[in-house]
Amino acid sequence: MQIGFIGLGNMGGHMARNLIDAGYPVVVHDVREASAAQHIALGAGWAATPEDCAAKADVLITMLPNPRIVEDVMLRGGAAAALPEGALWVDMSTSTPEAARRVIDEVLEPRGLRMLDAPVSGMAKGARTGTLQIFVGGAEADFTRALPVLEVMGDPQKIMRVGDQGSGYTVKLMINLLWFTHLVASSEVLAMGVKAGVDLGVLRSALLASPAASNFLENDILGILESGDYDESFAMVLACKDLGLAVDLGRDVGVSTELSALVEQVYRRAKARYGDLSGEMIPVKLYEELAGQDFRLPGTEPAEAS
Repeated sequence: MQIGFIGLGNMGGHMARNLIDAGYPVVVHDVREASAAQHIALGAGWAATPEDCAAKADVLITMLPNPRIVEDVMLRGGAAAALPEGALWVDMSTSTPEAARRVIDEVLEPRGLRMLDAPVSGMAKGARTGTLQIFVGGAEADFTRALPVLEVMGDPQKIMRVGDQGSGYTVKLMINLLWFTHLVASSEVLAMGVKAGVDLGVLRSALLASPAASNFLENDILGILESGDYDESFAMVLACKDLGLAVDLGRDVGVSTELSALVEQVYRRAKARYGDLSGEMIPVKLYEELAGQDFRLPGTEPAEAS
C-alpha cells in the first residue's frame, strides 16, 4: 500500500516517520523541504508538490494547520485531482466538515473517490510514540480499509469510528473546546483560592477529592505545577484557531456559545500578551499574575522570569 503524506509539522513529522518505520512505502511533502530530511534518510520518497505526493497514493494522509490550508492543498494544490482511481483520502487535520465537503463535492464525489476525517489527540508525545487517539468520521468500509494504517500512528484501543463523514472533525473540536474550558475554569479557581490564602497544594488536593475533580487538575496541569512547562509543542495560534472553529460550529448548528466565546477571548488575550508561538497552556499565566504567584508545588523547579 503506497502512502502519500502531506504536512510534516510537530505532529505530522512523527506520524509519517512511524509509517516509514512500520515498512510502508511513503512519499512525503511539506512546504519546507528541510522538514523531510529525516524521512528521506529513512527511505521515504520526496514529492515537490501536493499533486506529485497524491499521484501514486493508495492512501493520501494530510496533517495540516487549518481548513484553509487543507483546501489549498487538496484543491488549488491539485492533490485531490491527482489521486488515482480507488485512492482514499484521510484528513487527520483539525478542520471542519465544510472544508472537506467542498473537496468532496468539487473533485472526489464526481470521480468516485472516498475520504475519512480522522483528527487526533495526544499532542506531540503521542505522535512520537504512536499512541494517538484518533476520531474517525466516514463509511464503515473505508474505516476498515484504513485501520491498519491508523493503528501504526495511534493506540488501537483509542481509535474510534464516531459516525459518518464530518463526525471526526466535530468530535475533535468538542474535545479541544472542553479541554480549553477546563484550563480556564481551573486556572480561575486556583487563582481565587490562593489569593484568598489557601495553600496551592492543599487546594488542588481538596478539589481532586471532590466532585469537581478533573483529569486536567490531576494530570494535565502537572507540567506547570512541577516545572513551569506551558506545553510549547502546541502553539497558541493553533489553540485559538481551534477555539474559533468550535465557536463557529456552534453558531452554524444554532447552539448558544456564550461560555465558549468567553474561553476563546481569554485565549486570544493570552496569545496577544505572550505571542503566537507560546504554549497552549500559557493562559494559566494570566491567572498566576492575578494571584500574584506562580502555580508551583513545593520542591519543584523555580519558574522562569516573566
